Amino acid sequence: MHLGEAFEQSVVSLRRNRLRSGLTMLGIIWGLVTVVLLISYGRAIGTTVLAGFLGIGNNVIMMWGGQTSMQAGGERAGQKVNLRDGDMEAVRDSLPFLKAVSRETDDGFSIKYGPKVITIQAKAVDLAYGEMRRLDIETGRYFEAADFSEHRQVIIFGAHAAEKLFNGYPPVGEVVQVEGQPFTVIGELRNKIQDSSNNGPDNENVFVPFDTLRTLRQQRDPGSIVFQPSSPEEHLKAVQAVRTVLAQRHHFDPKDEKATPVWDTVEDSKDIMAFSIALQVLLGIIGAMTLAVGGVGVMNIMLVSVTERTKEIGLMKALGARRRDILAQFLLESFVLTFLAGIVGMAVAVAAGYLIPPMPLYSAIYKTANHEGDIILRASLNTMVASFVILALVGIISGILPAMRAARMDPVEALRHE
Repeated sequence: MHLGEAFEQSVVSLRRNRLRSGLTMLGIIWGLVTVVLLISYGRAIGTTVLAGFLGIGNNVIMMWGGQTSMQAGGERAGQKVNLRDGDMEAVRDSLPFLKAVSRETDDGFSIKYGPKVITIQAKAVDLAYGEMRRLDIETGRYFEAADFSEHRQVIIFGAHAAEKLFNGYPPVGEVVQVEGQPFTVIGELRNKIQDSSNNGPDNENVFVPFDTLRTLRQQRDPGSIVFQPSSPEEHLKAVQAVRTVLAQRHHFDPKDEKATPVWDTVEDSKDIMAFSIALQVLLGIIGAMTLAVGGVGVMNIMLVSVTERTKEIGLMKALGARRRDILAQFLLESFVLTFLAGIVGMAVAVAAGYLIPPMPLYSAIYKTANHEGDIILRASLNTMVASFVILALVGIISGILPAMRAARMDPVEALRHE
């Protein structure tokens, strides 16, 4: 039997019992819509949470001083390690494979504008810091090289910090008093989603060139070193290389992780991605179980069809149809029923993704526009492929038992069936 002929007979058989076929397809459609929406929901949550976490920066690693836990260089364990002036330059000059390196110090600054005085968390940083940490400017500009070489007293405000001090008035170009020193506001950061922070989210902070700390507080030593490997795959190599440089300068064992603890956002990103994949698999299994209920309906209708067509099967075998022809015929009918329902179900699922409004997650917290940071259901190509794989398994499992039952019928007994 040719494939085209078998397909035509499958369609004729399904049209013969339209109501029964339609109700069975409805179960498949419902199950497939459930699968697509659940997987899309899991994917959207994972993507949104990861994007919120990566508000901290692009493949950023932060290292600060700790306390030694190993003996090294004649020094006993338990020695305090404090980063010093020159450590960042030593790391930058010794490790050219690092994409960017910056000093960072966190502290609270007393900032005055007119009669208003508030304390705002401040970060003193270097030029390379902005790109690493995704400090995107909404108005004004970011720091430039001359700000550092000429020791300019300039400051950049996070979006929420600017709102607190200026009450909605444009801050760029204004002069504020920072610890009694005049600073010119050169930029305001774009409001961003940041579900991970280093002593407060960037929206709440202000930023100044690192060397201005010498003017404000006679401070030269950084609180931490922020760096970025040339590629995410080299993050462990970068951590060990930076720790080795610092170990030589501070006389501790390079293997002593407690001497210079790190926050490796590359590693954390992998954990979030693994969580996202696990969530999608879990929701996919739940959806597949719903789709399996529709598969039971397909199996039921195919078993009924085999019983109703017993004489037809016997006649086909008497005329020379082989067992594999009968098996292929009924298996194909199961596939046709399943995939016709699957096409309709996929169309309904895609439409439902656009009809279901965005579900709030971050927008209410960070006051973002255009539903940025919310869960938006969209069926991706990977989601549709995964759903069709599940659908194919359901079609095979649902059709194989009725098809085998039909193929094993004895032609003489089948022709005698009433």
